[in-house]
Amino acid sequence: MPHRHPLLYSIDHPSDLRNLAEAQLPQLAGELRSFLIDCVAQTGGHLAAGLGVVELTIALHYCFDTPWDRLVWDVGHQAYPHKILTGRRDRMCSLRQEGGLSGFPKRCESEFDTFGVGHSSTSISAAAGMALAARARGERRQVVAVIGDGALSGGMAFEAMNHAGALDVDLMVVLNDNKMSISPPVGAISNHLSRLLSGKLYTTVREGSKSALKAMPQLREFMGRWEEHMKGMVMGGTLFEELGFNYIGPIDGHDVHALIRTLRNMRDIPGPRVLHIVTQKGRGYEPAEGQPVTYHGVTPFDRQTGRLHKGLPGAPSYTQVFGSWLHDTAEEDPRLVGITPAMCEGSGLTAFAKRFPERFFDVGIAEQHAVTLAAGMACEGLKPVVAIYSTFLQRAYDQLIHDVCLQNLDVTFAVDRAGPVGADGATHAGSFDISFGRPIPNLIILSPSDEGECRQMLRTAYEYPGPALVRYPRGNGRGVVIDPHAPALPIGRGRLLRQGQHIALLVFGTLLAQAEVVADGLDASVADMRFVKPLDEDLILDLAQGHDLLVTIEDNAVAGGAGSAVAELLAERGVLVRCIHLGLPDRYVEHAEQSAQLADCGLDAEGITARIEEELRNLAPELARRPTAIAV
Repeated sequence: MPHRHPLLYSIDHPSDLRNLAEAQLPQLAGELRSFLIDCVAQTGGHLAAGLGVVELTIALHYCFDTPWDRLVWDVGHQAYPHKILTGRRDRMCSLRQEGGLSGFPKRCESEFDTFGVGHSSTSISAAAGMALAARARGERRQVVAVIGDGALSGGMAFEAMNHAGALDVDLMVVLNDNKMSISPPVGAISNHLSRLLSGKLYTTVREGSKSALKAMPQLREFMGRWEEHMKGMVMGGTLFEELGFNYIGPIDGHDVHALIRTLRNMRDIPGPRVLHIVTQKGRGYEPAEGQPVTYHGVTPFDRQTGRLHKGLPGAPSYTQVFGSWLHDTAEEDPRLVGITPAMCEGSGLTAFAKRFPERFFDVGIAEQHAVTLAAGMACEGLKPVVAIYSTFLQRAYDQLIHDVCLQNLDVTFAVDRAGPVGADGATHAGSFDISFGRPIPNLIILSPSDEGECRQMLRTAYEYPGPALVRYPRGNGRGVVIDPHAPALPIGRGRLLRQGQHIALLVFGTLLAQAEVVADGLDASVADMRFVKPLDEDLILDLAQGHDLLVTIEDNAVAGGAGSAVAELLAERGVLVRCIHLGLPDRYVEHAEQSAQLADCGLDAEGITARIEEELRNLAPELARRPTAIAV
């Protein structure tokens, strides 16, 4: 690649970038964009967002003394060009691979990653905290938060701006508007006005007039209002001005020279300020420009044609099973409404949204609002289904407790990406939904063992007259036959699949396939528990009475998980039986293939067997004294 990207390969550190002539930067942008496409074509990952911020990334590192000046990326989907320019170019082929670079900014990976992210709308809060820390230490440091217009729909971003606008700190927010959702067309006049309003003459007059008019508050207020309204008429920045930010923009985010002139001017403006840029998601790669949603996050693909490399056709994914169930149920029940926080495609709602647009609500990156919106609908007799990733439901925990479960409202939660999620790593893993859902009164929790049971559980949850949560993993099912007319399951009832000797495996979820392999080798009983809450207490107590060792298996954190629920039941009933609880360990599981993550946690068949055999060796002296001794 060096011969194709000579300028890019001369940059091992942003200080090398700052040594380039400004006239060389458009060439660098072209090389960086080409290199990014080459890398993601090999590894997969987030593509379109990074292509849209190539010029911005170059301009930020060119104008600011990073890492001394802090650069905070929101979400992190946009940060691949940043990684390439900050010493990680030669490791980009390891992106999202086991032991390789993270797909998101990560503090332990580089000093240039000032804040670890994966969830949206955090950048302004974090940047404000850094700016306050710099002020407290008396350090002259610039802090820049880069947030996309999608992330700005998150309420936390507005909370941060409401607070930061009143602070006397040097904080810049770059609003990357890649859908023109709030901006008028960008052209020469807009660029000219933005440079003018960010220049020293305007800044001097603006700040000087504040002092001169201090003794005339009414005139000062009038002039301030006049300024805001004039800027609002030509540039739409009144909202940010009202929040206390000096607003500049919009400008063309692909004009690196305009970006550099404006950023240099804004560096010298004191206090909170917003630079509004307009970019094109997928810029410079025709397939991504035409389909920015498809190319937001991609599998490896053919760089020349853009064709995504798909696996061989097989069993449907759990996401597809949910989408099919939702569509079919909506045909039968006009009360059903679907809600998602900006995850229409990811949660499998595309067909439903097309067929029932008036019953589909994508609320943007606003998980709290999504849950309480569902609560309000349920109050009026609708049947809301909230499609949400496990990791994002964490952000609406208070609403789940206070707005839905406390009032015992009929809301169904379809919780996708439960358990390890592969290359997206710890930020997107669904590690805690059982643990945080179990203590909530009125909420029932279902965990299917395969795609057929997943559809059946969705029906069960939907027909249940209260809050219900069905959790299912990322990826494909086992290939079982799905009966779309299968009846709802009896609440709180599991099923015994295999009768064995001495050892009982109590499985909560799709690790059942691994458990069945283990059971064949150890002659163990296997129970598909189905419900985390309420537990099938009779089944658990029967298994405890007839076996020497109970093994609970789940793809949730062990702490507070389904195994903990089983242990609590046995303790409450005074049942003494040896138990081991297998699940996710008390650490964050790094990005890798899902199978590798499960093996790392000891949740593949080999790991489960090894852990059981270790426990059997500990039990051997006691078991040897029994008439029907177990072979160890």
